[in-house]
Amino acid sequence: MSKLITENASEEFLHSLSNYCALQGFVEDQFGLGLIARAVEEGIAVIKPTGIMIFNMGGRPGQAVCKRLFERRGFCVTRLWQTKVLQAGDTDISALVEIEKNSPHRFEFFMGLSGDQPICARTAWAYGKAGGRISHGLSVYNCQLRQPKQIKLIFEFLRSGFQEISSSLDLSFEDDLVADEKIPFLAYLASILKENSYFPYEPPAGCKKFRKQIAQFMKTYHHIPLTSDNVVIFPSRTVAIENVLRLFSPRLAIVDENLTRNLPRKWLTSLAVETAETSLSEDVLTVIDAPRHSDLMVELIKKLKPQVVVTGIAHFESVTSSAFVQLLDATREVGSRLFLDISDHFDLSSLPGTNGVLKYLSGTPLPSHAAILCGLVKNQVYSDLEVAFVISEDEAILKALPKTVEVLEGDTSLIGQYYYGCLFHELLSFQLTDRHPPLERSEKSKSVEVIGFSTSAISVLNNAELSIYGDGNSLIHLDVDRWFLPTPSPVKGAIFESFARQNLTESEIDVTPSIKQFVRSNYGFPFDSSTAFIYSDCLQALFSKLVLCCIDEGGTMCFPAGSNGNLVSAAKFLKANIVNIPTNSEEGFKLTEKILNKALETVKKPWVYITGPTINPTGLIYSNKEMEDILTACAKFGARVVIDTSFSGLEFDCEGWGGWNLEGFLPKLSSSGNPSFCVSLLGGLSLKLLSGALKFAFVALNQPLLIDTFHSFPGLSKPHSTEKYAIKKLLALREQKGGMLDVVKEQIRNLETRTKRLKEALEKCGWDVLQPCAGVSMVAKPSFLEKTVELSHSGKDATSGEKDATYEVKLNDATIREAMAKATGLCINSGSWTGIPGYCRFTVALEESEFELALGCLAKFKSIVGN
Repeated sequence: MSKLITENASEEFLHSLSNYCALQGFVEDQFGLGLIARAVEEGIAVIKPTGIMIFNMGGRPGQAVCKRLFERRGFCVTRLWQTKVLQAGDTDISALVEIEKNSPHRFEFFMGLSGDQPICARTAWAYGKAGGRISHGLSVYNCQLRQPKQIKLIFEFLRSGFQEISSSLDLSFEDDLVADEKIPFLAYLASILKENSYFPYEPPAGCKKFRKQIAQFMKTYHHIPLTSDNVVIFPSRTVAIENVLRLFSPRLAIVDENLTRNLPRKWLTSLAVETAETSLSEDVLTVIDAPRHSDLMVELIKKLKPQVVVTGIAHFESVTSSAFVQLLDATREVGSRLFLDISDHFDLSSLPGTNGVLKYLSGTPLPSHAAILCGLVKNQVYSDLEVAFVISEDEAILKALPKTVEVLEGDTSLIGQYYYGCLFHELLSFQLTDRHPPLERSEKSKSVEVIGFSTSAISVLNNAELSIYGDGNSLIHLDVDRWFLPTPSPVKGAIFESFARQNLTESEIDVTPSIKQFVRSNYGFPFDSSTAFIYSDCLQALFSKLVLCCIDEGGTMCFPAGSNGNLVSAAKFLKANIVNIPTNSEEGFKLTEKILNKALETVKKPWVYITGPTINPTGLIYSNKEMEDILTACAKFGARVVIDTSFSGLEFDCEGWGGWNLEGFLPKLSSSGNPSFCVSLLGGLSLKLLSGALKFAFVALNQPLLIDTFHSFPGLSKPHSTEKYAIKKLLALREQKGGMLDVVKEQIRNLETRTKRLKEALEKCGWDVLQPCAGVSMVAKPSFLEKTVELSHSGKDATSGEKDATYEVKLNDATIREAMAKATGLCINSGSWTGIPGYCRFTVALEESEFELALGCLAKFKSIVGN
C-alpha cells in the first residue's frame, strides 16, 4: 500500500481503495464484512466491560447478516438509526452477483432512495446497467457485550492459536437462560484448555472438584451437611442403577417402571419371584417393575420382600417427606436396600423448589440401607448431556461404588462433569454465605440387616488392582491407560468447537462413515451392510456387554497370560467362566497357534480375548502373519474372538512393522471354519488421538445373533453429540498429510524415548525389562521378588510419628504394588494384574515432571530394598 499511495494521491483514488479489502479469514469475508468482523474481535480485547461499540454499516449484505456478525460474537445489538444511500457509481457489484449464483445468500439493494422492497444483487446489477440508480441501507448499530468477562476469555482462547475455529462460534441466543448457561461454560472450557497442557488424573469416584461442588450445593441450598466423600459420580442414571444391581446381585429387585427401560431384558422376563426366599442361585436376578406411587410401592415391598428397591417419587408426593419416610420404614422392616431417584425433582437453580427428600435429610442422617440417586439432565443447552451421582452416608457403599464404576465403566466423561460443575459453581457464587449455625440432625438410625455385596463383587473389590487414590497429588500413576502428555492443539480446538457450535446436523455427528474408514485403513477389518457399529464413552463398558453376551450363550472367556487386568476384573465381577491361557517368555508372552490349539481343546464355547496389533501390557506387536495363525486356530475351534485395538496406533516403527490386513484372510476363515467362529473388533480412540479427556470407544459386530444379544443389554453410556463431532473432525485430520499426523508422529518419538529411559532406569534398579515396540505400556520383572524388606509409609504416615509407620513385607505379586505405593508414592501394576507371574506393568504417557519423579521413585525403592 505504501507504494500505491503517494502524498499527492487524489481523493478519488483513495475513495476507490476504500471499496475493497483483503480477505480477513472470517466467514463474513463472503459478504464483504471481513474487515468489520476483524474490528469487532479486536474491539472485544480492548473494550471495557460496560463499554459500547458503535458501528456505521452499509447494509448491502442484508440487515440479518449485519446483525448476526455481532450477535454470534456475544453482543446484544440495537439498531439506533437507518437510512438509504445511493450505491457508489464506481463500485462493481458483479462479484456479489457471482456469490449469489454460487450460494443461497441474497444481497439487499433498493431501486432508488424511495423503494422499500429489497432486490437482490443480480436484479440491482441489471437495473444499474440499464441506467437506474440503486441504493442500499445504512444503519448505525449499538453493540454491548452480553457477558463481558466470559466473552473476553473465549476470544483470548481463540487468539491463542485457535483462530480457525472462530467461524464456528455462535453466541447468539433467543433465550437468555440458554446464554446464561452456555457462555460461562465456554469461558470455563476455554480457560481450562488454554491454561492446562493436559487433563489431570481424576479418581473413579468422579472429579474431586465436581463432587465437592455437589456437596457444597446440598449444604448451601438444602442445609444437608455432606462432604465430597459422600458423593459418587456415574456416567448416567441408567448405568448407576444397573451397576448397583450387579454389585448386590439380588434374587429379587423392585424397580420403578420409569427406570427399567434400559435394564437387561433377561432381568425383566425372569419368573423366579416365587422362589425369592429360597436358596436360589444368586446368578438369577429378577426385576419387577412397579408404579411410581408410594402406597402401591410399600404394598409390593411388604408382600414380595425384595432385597433391593430402586424407585422415584410421584410429583404430587415430592413436596413433603412423608412418602420418603414410608419407603424408608418399609424397606427397613423387610431388610431391603433402597435407592431413591430424585432426578425429576432436583432443581438446579438459585431458587430450588421444595423437595421433601432433601428437607428430611437436612434434619436426619441417611440410614445405612438407603442412598439417593440423581441423574443430571435438566440443563438448558445440551438436553442429552447426562451425568449422575449417588449420595450415601454408608462407608461400605461409598468405598464399593467407585470400584464398580472403574470395573464396569472405566470412568465418567470429564468434560460432562466440567459442564455441570460450571452450573454448580455459578449457583454457589450467587449464594450468600449462610451465617446461621447448621441445623442439628437427629442421631443416625441403627443399621439394618440387609443384603451384602455379591460374592463375585467382593472377590474383585478385595483382590483386583483398582486405582489407588488419596488426598493431594502425592501419587504418581504409572498404572492407568490414560494420556497425560500435552494435549495437541487440534484436539483442544475440536473439543471447544464441538461445544461452541449450535444446531449440529445429523451428518456432522454421524461418526460411522469415519469409523468404517478408520478400521478399514488401519486393520483391513472386513464389514458389510449387516455389520453393527456400537459406540460408548468408554471401552470398558463395551467390553462388559460382550462378557454378558458370552455368559448369555454359556461361553468361556479365555484370557492369555499378559492381558489387560482391568478387563479380566470386569469378567470376574460379572461372574463369567474364565480360562487363563499360559504364554511363554521365549515368545514375549504372545499367543501362538500352537498354544491356542492346546488350550482350546477342552474349552466349551470359547471366547478368546486378544489385544493387538499393540499388546497391552507388554507393548509388543502381533504381525499380520501372527494374527492369521492365531485366528486360524480360533476358527478351527469355533471361538468367538474379541480383538481389542484400543492400545494400538502408536507403533514406534510406523512404516517397518507392516500393519494388518485382516480382510486378506478373515473372510476365508469365516467361510471354511466352524460356523460359530466370528471376530468382533473393539476400539478406543483416546490414545490414538492423544486426547486425554475426549473418550470414545466402538465395537464392530458381524454376526446377527451376537448383535441381537448385545442389544438385549442396552444400558450403555453413549457418547454425546459434541464428542461425536470432535471425533469425526479429528479422524478427518488424521487422514490428511501433515498437521495431526505430524503431531502423532512426534509424540510416538517422544514415547519411544520415554520407554528407553524407563528401561535404563529399571535395569539400573535390578529389573529385567521386556523391550516394548509400541504404545504407552511395558513390563518388567524385579530381581528382588520374595525378599523381605522393611518399609516406611510415604507422605503423611511417614511423618505422623505413629508406631506402625514402619513395617516388614515379603515382596511378591500380592504385595509389591502396595509396598511401592506406600514407600514412594509410585503406583504400578503387579503380576496379579498382568497375568504374567512376577512381571509388573508401567505406563509412560505421563506429564514430564511426573515422569522424572517416577524415575526418582524407582531409584528410591531400589535403595530401600538394598538396605
